[in-house]
Amino acid sequence: MNTPSPLPGPLPLPVPDPRVRDVVLDHAGMDALVADLVLPGGASMYVLSTLETSRELIRHSYYRYEFATVAVTHSLFALEHVLAERLGVSEPVQDLIERAAGAGLLPAELAAELDRSRLLRDKLTQGAVTSAALGPVRAITMVRAVFDAVSLLLPPPSAAEAAAVDMNGARPEDRLARLWEEHRRAPYPDSFRGIDVEDVELILLDADVAGLIQRELTGGLDDSGIAILWACIADLEKVVPLINSAWTDRQMDRLRRRAVGRLAPPQRGLRPSMSRSSRRRA
Repeated sequence: MNTPSPLPGPLPLPVPDPRVRDVVLDHAGMDALVADLVLPGGASMYVLSTLETSRELIRHSYYRYEFATVAVTHSLFALEHVLAERLGVSEPVQDLIERAAGAGLLPAELAAELDRSRLLRDKLTQGAVTSAALGPVRAITMVRAVFDAVSLLLPPPSAAEAAAVDMNGARPEDRLARLWEEHRRAPYPDSFRGIDVEDVELILLDADVAGLIQRELTGGLDDSGIAILWACIADLEKVVPLINSAWTDRQMDRLRRRAVGRLAPPQRGLRPSMSRSSRRRA
């Protein structure tokens, strides 16, 4: 059986692309360029993942200039998805943009900027331009238009809340059931399966909290369950700030702030001194 040869040494550090030297002084300068590309609230995990990837492609165009063009074309996946959902039709993105503008969902100027991104994608498909068609500064303008359009097209958060029972007037068990259903419908990110952060395996933490919530909903937690719950809370408090992905952070943060927070008010027991993994071994 053939086995891969061992690497000769540590991998070399990435080298800045000379074509961006007039844009920023160093890679840290890219952070300021993309700072206003803020992920919109209320978007699906698919849309959040696509937009965040587009933003990170621009950031890393510091090392590969062509990433800036790829960022623009990649962001169109999120735009097309949101447009199709809002309009209730499946059509080419050009037609979707025109429909949204005609219905007053998008300002004409914004629609024109979005169509420029679409034209760039078409030219790349036809071989009329290369992936070096534009630099990071122009890419930011075009990707920002997609971020703005998605924010306009998404229903306001209050709309979904107004359609449901007021959380303040609901019984605690009803609030927990609703919050758990919201979390359960959100898909677990495949890229984080088998990943651990600070010796906490994320998918196992998700499963542990899921089991605790189901126990609470069906019969309540005993003393051992409450102790394990506090250990899960401690793990969540540790890993959530360290996850460098906004959409995955929302998935784990939902467990910490909503589901877990509803399960364990302070009066339900003291925080355990033993870690969750230690209790498992016990």
